[in-house]
This record gives sequence, structure tokens and C-alpha cells, in this order.
Amino acid sequence: MRDPRYDILFESVQIGPVRTRNRFYQVPHCNGMGHVHPSAMASMRGIKAQGGWGVVCTEECEISPHSEFSPYIEARLWDERDIPALARMCEAVHQHGSLAGVELAFNGYSAPNRYSREVPWAPSDTPVRGYDPVQARAMSLADIRQLRQMHRAAALRARSAGFDIVYVYAGHDLGLPFHFLTPRNNRRTDEYGGVLENRVRLLRELIEDTRDAVGDRCAVAVRLAVDEQIAAGLSHEGEGAEIFTMLADLPDLWDINVADWSNDSMTSRFASEGYQETFLSGLKALTSKPLVGVGRFTSPDTMVSLVRRGVLDLIGAARPSIADPFLPKKIEEGRMDEIRECIGCNVCVSGDHTSTPLRCTQNPTMGEEWRRGWHPESVSPARSSSRALVVGAGPAGLECARVLGARGMEVALVESSRTLGGRVALESKLPGLSSWSRVIDYRLDALSRMDRVQIYRQSPLEAQDVLDFAAAHVFIATGARWRRDGLGRALRQALPGLESLPILTPDDVMGGALAPSPVLLFDDDHYYMGSVLAERLVAQGVEVVFVTPAADVAAWTHNTLEQHRIQRRLLELDVTIIASHSLMTVTSDGVIASCVYTGRPRVIAVASLLLVTSREPEQALFRALDRPDEELREAGIQTLLPIGDCLAPGTIAAAVYGGHRQAREFDAPAGSLFMRREITCLEVM
Repeated sequence: MRDPRYDILFESVQIGPVRTRNRFYQVPHCNGMGHVHPSAMASMRGIKAQGGWGVVCTEECEISPHSEFSPYIEARLWDERDIPALARMCEAVHQHGSLAGVELAFNGYSAPNRYSREVPWAPSDTPVRGYDPVQARAMSLADIRQLRQMHRAAALRARSAGFDIVYVYAGHDLGLPFHFLTPRNNRRTDEYGGVLENRVRLLRELIEDTRDAVGDRCAVAVRLAVDEQIAAGLSHEGEGAEIFTMLADLPDLWDINVADWSNDSMTSRFASEGYQETFLSGLKALTSKPLVGVGRFTSPDTMVSLVRRGVLDLIGAARPSIADPFLPKKIEEGRMDEIRECIGCNVCVSGDHTSTPLRCTQNPTMGEEWRRGWHPESVSPARSSSRALVVGAGPAGLECARVLGARGMEVALVESSRTLGGRVALESKLPGLSSWSRVIDYRLDALSRMDRVQIYRQSPLEAQDVLDFAAAHVFIATGARWRRDGLGRALRQALPGLESLPILTPDDVMGGALAPSPVLLFDDDHYYMGSVLAERLVAQGVEVVFVTPAADVAAWTHNTLEQHRIQRRLLELDVTIIASHSLMTVTSDGVIASCVYTGRPRVIAVASLLLVTSREPEQALFRALDRPDEELREAGIQTLLPIGDCLAPGTIAAAVYGGHRQAREFDAPAGSLFMRREITCLEVM
């Protein structure tokens, strides 16, 4: 049962005309499903409500083609035809007694309108965000009146869809109302520009319009960024707090965060739990209305402290609600040790940037609730009680064994080393990645409660050992190793001259090997590994020359909102960065690189070479077992599957997903597996 210390988290909170069932509030967050996959989005949000989140909100919801984010997939309320899709979400949320919120968004110069081809609007003439060769035009007073009318109409559509909370969005340096607040974006000289009172005018009018339109039945929330963390931006100690004070009691709810998005959703590599409290402190005393804020909260004790100390009324979450949609219910039922804690890797954010459905390292069912019918807390019983063998206790093997055990099977999880966790056990010891060990902790804790799962450490297996094990279902999760030959995206054959210098791989460095200094680190992986290894080597006193074929360091981490922080950190550590260069050959004097554009060679004098390029699946055991079906059947083996990195190296999230999927689906009847997709209904011509 629930620990009485956490009772305060389950108190209801009045928000204007509506009341929450508890203090758990899923703030608006992207999901890559939106208006393109509305049933998938509705099912995902409904699972959150089932898991105990008292308020469940949409992502940004576009109100007009005058401001749309294509190709990024958000929600839409352009006209009445969009109401049924969002009504489906409201129904899914209401089914479990939670409130549904919608974040109405008009993004101004942040949205280049690639689909609609409408000229973007802004407070003043300005180029759009990013590198689109497009400029936003300064809004006329008629445009402002039209915006107010569009926002009011969208609020009425939101009420028709069934939403209980309707947002005015002034956050993240994305919403147009926020652009009016900031002098660097608002250079107007009329009643909407200049002094702060004028710059606040549009936000005030939108709040008043929304309350007038739907305030009888819906609460009106304002999402406001009070600090931009830049020299010329809003500050929580300056105009950010002044704006809040000027409007303190006008909305029914304040949702407070910081701008821009990369500051609001910092990865755990650069920020710890509760990192936004500095910007929240003191605001609650300035208003009589409830306040919600975020900070990647996963600890119930932290949540209680925030409420008791008067920092927040409602515990906001985006990423923790993704990692564990049932976090509130687990606290309520005294099952805190079963919480899947967010690791702060921002793989979830990458879905929005790649216009694909949400995914999560900790929760492989995220985004699969509707299209695969997966539930984060339940799986169907196995079709037989046959014994299963999982070889390898990395992220794929741990998750596979956990799901097989949850399905009621007898499982043997066999690991060749003493340490469980595979690559995660090694990578979580690298700079800034300690929270990634939660991937191991959650699964080992779950396995410890399963009597039918046995774990065998320091037990390397050969093919005959597997055949003799008498397991009907065998899953090979032996992982992968980093290549030593340089083969990757840029180099499609082995790098010449490798015998001329000491060559290291990430496996060597994580295993404790020292790189002779200076070392050339060649990063053709483009995710986090190259940069964290550079940090580690610098801490060991090694001079690092970082070479990459990409235009910047760790290029894929633009998708996880951390690339600029990674590159800044390496520059602060005096790492020499040579971008847009590949490798040609290795000599005893160093490495010859070449410009990816001109091919012009460049000699780099170094004492060693660290190759961060690609990984080779460890498939020796699988290949030794991959025999004709009749031979396997004679040994009693009905299923033989490589999973995770053993099948194809990828992210930790991909490994967890692969282990989960095979454990859930391996015994499905032939022809029964499918992935649902939503088919667009054709308009009548």
C-alpha cells in the first residue's frame, strides 16, 4: 500500500472550473504521431491516464496553416475536421478519470511553413529559425486581430473535442506570444512593442480571449518560459519574473519552464534531476493560481519536497512519463522499486526531429501501444511452458529474459562474464552517463522477483553447451564489438597502414587501455561515443585531436538537443576539432586525413589512433548453432533467434526494443503479426 509520506501527491488540485485527481501532470510533449497517426497518439496518452497521471496533455497543437511545422508531426486544430482525431485522445484520457489538456500553438518565425507556403508572421521583420531561405514578416495590427480570432476559434474547437485545459503557449522561444515578450525579437514601436507592458499585451489578450471563449468549462493554462539563459534574453531574476507578476492571477494555471527547448529538456549528461528548481523558486508566492514545472523528476521524495516547500503545486513531467507511464500508480501502490526511471538520454526527443513515432530507451512499448497493441505493464502468457535460454545479459538479453519471465516461462539467463549489463555496464561509467545504469537496475530488480528466472554468471557457452541445455527457445544476445579496421560510413574498406601506429577502439578505452598521446580520435559514429571518450582521455592527461567527416562533432545529437553542449565542452577542454575530414592512410609519423569536399590531404602528427567507426556483431555462437531445422529439432530447439546488437548493432534503445519484441512475439501464430497503420481517408472530389 501507499507510504503515507506520499499522500500529498494524491491530493486533488482545483484548476479553474476543473479539478485534478492528483498532483501528477503530464505536460505537453512531442511524440511524432500527432495529426498523422491520431489513434496511436490517443492510445499512448490513454495509457498515461491509466497509469495515474491526473492531467495528460497533447504536444503542440497547430491552430492554423499560417503557422505549421512540417515535416515535424504535431497535433492540429486548423478547422472542424480536426476535432474527431483529438476527441479520440480526450475519450482515451477521460476513460481513466484524468483531465485532458491541449497546447494551442502559433509558432511565428519558428515555423517556416514548408507545407502551407504561407509567409510566417513575427513581431518584427526577421529571418525564420534555422537555415530556410525564408523571412517572417512583421505583423500588422490587422494580423494581430486575425491571430486573436484564430486562437479563439481553436479554443472553441478544443472545447468541442472534449479538452478540460486549454493552453496559451508562450514557451521555449517557439510560441509567437513569447516572441512578442523579448526585445531581441520585438522591435515594434506601437502599442505591442517597446516597454514591457506593451510587449505583454498580446499574451494578456490571448489569455483573456481564451477565458472568454471557453473559461466557463475549460481551465486556461499559460506555458511561459521565464528564463532564456542567454545574455540578451529573459531572466527569471528580471523581466521573466516581471511578466509573471503582471499576469499572475489571470490564467487558471501556470506551466513554467525555460527557453529554448534544449535548455528545458537537457540530457542527464549535462543536468541532474530537479535542475529547473532555480528558475521556479519564488514564483508560487506571486500568484494564487496553481503552478506546474518540470525537471526530469523521478524520485517521489523530491516530488513531495517540491510541494511541501511551496515550489510547485503539480509535478510536471514529459520524459519521466514516457519512461514509465505508470509512475504515479506505482507510487500509489507502494511499488516505487518497480519504477522505470528516465535516464535522460533524449532518444524520445529524436522522434520529433526525425518525424517518427516516439521511442524510449527504458520503455520499449512507447509508441507501440496502438500499432502493435503493446502495454507497458502486461504481456500475454506464453503459449507453452517450454524452457527458454537467453545467452548474454546486456540490454537486449536482460529485457528478453524479463519479458519471457513475465510471460510465465522458465528462463535461464547466461552471461560469460561476472558483470551483468553488457555495453550499458561499460558505457554508464563514461563521463556524464551514470544515469544510464538505470537500464540495468530496473531489469535486474524485475528479474529478482521472478522465481522461474535463473541467472548464471561467468558461464561462457559453446554451441554444444547450448544444444545440451535442452531449452526449446534460444535467444542469442552476445552483443557486438567495435571494429579495429576503420570501416564505417566514410570508409568502406580497411584503412591502410594500421600496423604503423598503436590502434585502439572504444572497447579498449572502456576496458582501461591508455592511449599514447597525442591521439587522433576518428569519429565516424556521430552519436555520443566519440565525444565521451574524448572527455575521458583528456581527464587522463591525453591530448586529443578529434577528426570527423561530419560538419560538426556528434552530428546525430542535434536530434537529442545536446550537440552544441557537446562541442562546447570539447572546445573548453582544448580538444582540437578537425571537421569535414576523413582518413586516407596511417604512417609511423601520424595519420593522413583528407577534406571530404576537396580531397586535399592533411598530415596530422599523432602517437596513436582511436577508431570510433562501426561495430561488428558477435555472431560466432549464433552461426555455430544456425543449422538445418531438423538438427535443431533433434536437440529440442524450436526457436533460435539473434537479438539486439548481435542481430544488428544500434542504440541501447534499439537493443532493448529488439529483446522485448522477440520475447513478446516469438511464439505468435503464423500470420498473426502485423503493425497497424492509420490510412488517410480520401476527400470527396
